[in-house]
Amino acid sequence: MSIATFLPKDFKVPQQLETNRLRLRMLKVSDVVKDYDAVMTSTEHLQKTKPFGPNQKWPIGLSFEQNLIDLGWHQKEFQIRSSFAYTVMNLDESQCLGCIYIEPANKLDYEAKIYLWVRQSELTSGLDEHLFESVKNWIADEWPFKKVAYPGREISWDEWRSYKSA
Repeated sequence: MSIATFLPKDFKVPQQLETNRLRLRMLKVSDVVKDYDAVMTSTEHLQKTKPFGPNQKWPIGLSFEQNLIDLGWHQKEFQIRSSFAYTVMNLDESQCLGCIYIEPANKLDYEAKIYLWVRQSELTSGLDEHLFESVKNWIADEWPFKKVAYPGREISWDEWRSYKSA
C-alpha cells in the first residue's frame, strides 16, 4: 500500500482520543521536554519491550536535540498524512505518558501497523493495557482501516517479518 492510498483523501484524521486516564493528540515539537523525560526515564523498559522491533536500539544514545528532530519529523508526517504520531498525556497535560504511532503497514493483507508504549513509571498502574484497549477501540470506531497489525503485541515479530511485503 502506498502512502497515497494509506487514507482516503476525504478522511478527517481524528485530532484526539480522551479517556478517563489519558489524552492522545498529535505529537509536536513543543512536547519535546515532556516526551524526552518520558523516553529517558523509560530506557530500561523500552529496551526490554522493544516496541519498534527486536533489533531496535532506541532510545540508546538519544540526545535531546535528536529527540527534537524526531518530533519535528513526526509532526510533519502527521501534517502530510503519511503517518500519525500521537503523544499520550495525562489529562492535565503535565506529563507525557507514552506515544502511539499509526503507519502504513507495507505488508499484504494489512493497511496499517500500530506501535505504542507507556512510560516505565506507569507499568504497575495498568496504563499499558488501558491504552492498548482504548487504541484498538478507537481505531475500529474512528479510522477507516479494515485490517490493522499490532506487531509485538497481537502478532509476534517473527510472524510479522514473515508476511509478504506489499
